[in-house]
Amino acid sequence: MAEPLFEYTLKVRDYECDTQGHVNNAHYLHYFEVTRHEFLEKVGLNFYQLHLDGIDAVVSRVEIRYKVPLIGMDQFRCTVSHIEKAGVKYIFHQEIIRLSDNATCAKARIEVVNLVNGKLSKPNVFDEVFRDYIR
Repeated sequence: MAEPLFEYTLKVRDYECDTQGHVNNAHYLHYFEVTRHEFLEKVGLNFYQLHLDGIDAVVSRVEIRYKVPLIGMDQFRCTVSHIEKAGVKYIFHQEIIRLSDNATCAKARIEVVNLVNGKLSKPNVFDEVFRDYIR
């Protein structure tokens, strides 16, 4: 398997777990999102500054395959394995991998579109910074 474009290490907090001791499924969305935001920082963009500039990247579709549950205090890395572009959509392929045993806990395909001043658009800034990352 190819090296990911980006990875970010996180740790499960106890309050993210359900009564079965597993991370509640909704928290995986947060893990994937924070990793995408950190990736943006790496390529020189700031999510909040983009908003102030009238550019809002918004999730339009999420598909997650849960494989192995994370539990309290697990450390894991969340990756951006690759990015695709389809019209005005950027499709992020992401994974969550537990550090203790390298188990893949979840895989996601997340579609993001951009609004420029409230209208669906294709801002050049993303094409420029993602140029070397898009497959």
